[in-house]
Amino acid sequence: MTVTAKRRKLSNPLALAVMALLSERPMHPYEIAQVLRRRGKEHSIKINYGSLYTVVQNLEKHGFVEVAGTQRQGLRPERTVYGLTEDGRRELHDWLAELVSVPAREYPAFSAALSLILVLPIDEADELLRRRAETLEAQAEALDGTIGALKKDLPRVFLLETEYELHMIRAEMEWVRSLREELAADNLSGAAAWRSLSRTGEMPAEWVEIEERTKPQE
Repeated sequence: MTVTAKRRKLSNPLALAVMALLSERPMHPYEIAQVLRRRGKEHSIKINYGSLYTVVQNLEKHGFVEVAGTQRQGLRPERTVYGLTEDGRRELHDWLAELVSVPAREYPAFSAALSLILVLPIDEADELLRRRAETLEAQAEALDGTIGALKKDLPRVFLLETEYELHMIRAEMEWVRSLREELAADNLSGAAAWRSLSRTGEMPAEWVEIEERTKPQE
């Protein structure tokens, strides 16, 4: 059985993060930004701190958060503190449960590139994949260091999404390297036809045959 995601009033993951923090305690937007930064959430959620106030306003507009009071520190201006409403708690739970349980059909740019990679000469594609693997390795090393630093102050439960991202980077890196190994060994199915296409610029006869054979009957 295929389960589809529900259409929601808000779909910005930053809104979800704001509600999650407000489920802990009322906060003002500046404090929300500080907590997100301290917990390293910028590695998993695109956080535009300048638009955080707009996100809070949209949550308030839909009845998910409400003003819980004001707060003043020293000579600073008063800051509005927001809390989560009951509707907000239900939305937070339902939205998060859906994201955890229902795999979303996403369209990553790399998948799109792979689907069209035959346009590139095969040797150039191999070199570009080499560069990608190197970049992924650097990203993995940097993220591994970030996780190590964050673990000094945060329990692992706060870093699950960052660990997941690291595993996905490493998995992609290994897949790219294995693909290049197949290209080097010349045992990738269809590679010979790809080389022919790169050399002549003409569609290989076996691909024309496949296209004709799979063409729907009129």
